[in-house]
Amino acid sequence: MSSSLKVAISDAVKEAMRAKQTARLGTLRFLQAAIKQKEIDDRVELSDDQVLAIIEKQVKQRKESIAAFENAGRTETADAEKAELDVLKEFLPEAASEQEVQEAIDAALTQVTAEGVTGPAIMGKAMAVLKQKLAGRTDMAELSKRLKDRIKP
Repeated sequence: MSSSLKVAISDAVKEAMRAKQTARLGTLRFLQAAIKQKEIDDRVELSDDQVLAIIEKQVKQRKESIAAFENAGRTETADAEKAELDVLKEFLPEAASEQEVQEAIDAALTQVTAEGVTGPAIMGKAMAVLKQKLAGRTDMAELSKRLKDRIKP
């Protein structure tokens, strides 16, 4: 565990154990297991960016689960998922402001068009640029929708 994000997660596990916070501990252990599984599968030591991608994936899964449970009327299960989501969000960087997101979209479109990209390829190239700038700081699905709206005439 060399990356600072993995160390922070490990420290949080220890704190949760000492404080006997079983729900928090379960979420953190599940996250550690996902990280370890990825390292074993890929046979590499994950960087902070790669750990961040795993956390983002877990956050996305929780959001989808919450929506599904609420639609099914299972509020207790949805509340448990929300608690897990709150724990995971602690390890994400500070969310990007509305202005930051708008400026990033403008800059990405400027950069992509300056490179001579036209047509449908603009969307993919611009999203690649935006993902580098805003990964973990904004919802990528929402960002994609906003970019698509900007591209359409």
